[in-house]
Amino acid sequence: MATQTTQSASSLVQSLPAIYQEDPYLGQWLLAVEKILLGRQDGVKFPETGVPFPAQGIEENIAGVAKYFDPYQTPEEFLSWLASWTAFSLRADVGVIEQREFIARIAQLYRWRGTKKNLQDLLSIFTVSVPTVVEEEDEGVQIGVRSTIGKDMYLGGEKPHFFRVKISLPRVSPTVQERQMEIARALIDLEKPAHTFYELIPMFPSMQIGRHSTVGVDTLLGTAQGED
Repeated sequence: MATQTTQSASSLVQSLPAIYQEDPYLGQWLLAVEKILLGRQDGVKFPETGVPFPAQGIEENIAGVAKYFDPYQTPEEFLSWLASWTAFSLRADVGVIEQREFIARIAQLYRWRGTKKNLQDLLSIFTVSVPTVVEEEDEGVQIGVRSTIGKDMYLGGEKPHFFRVKISLPRVSPTVQERQMEIARALIDLEKPAHTFYELIPMFPSMQIGRHSTVGVDTLLGTAQGED
């Protein structure tokens, strides 16, 4: 229950018949109604927590209700509720900015669901990677080139309903890398056609002088001594 110091009579009392405006108790009682409906900056706090009572009234909330349906303006705690309108559950480990961006585009993305374009767009939103989806093409048999007997040689064409997803990740910690891969797998499993299967391939930057490749320290051209 909120507490407050003695306040002047509510402005609402002026809308009542004159006989009621003379009642000091009624003017005080209407302060609570005014605060709930119209909002009132009076410094009232909850005694249990010391947190100020919300100054915004119901009337102001109703006037600004449109912002709750805008993914870029809705409060963070309403994002999952807004996503549920499109039958989608947001992952807790996805950043707020990515969540807002996805909800803003979800209706358009649903038009392309199950396609290569849609999967690439989703991976671009929810991961820090540059995704590439490669669908298998039937290039025929070439022994020793791309057809190894007993390994990846298929009579009658390539593996059916198979595709590869390559995601180029920046250099990140193992924990972040693992989380990014989990997000990517979850998105692929959710969006791919049921009859297809895939291989997820992470890719990392190799040599960038001055950033993570220092000449004479950790840069190696060719193979290390003793390696074949």
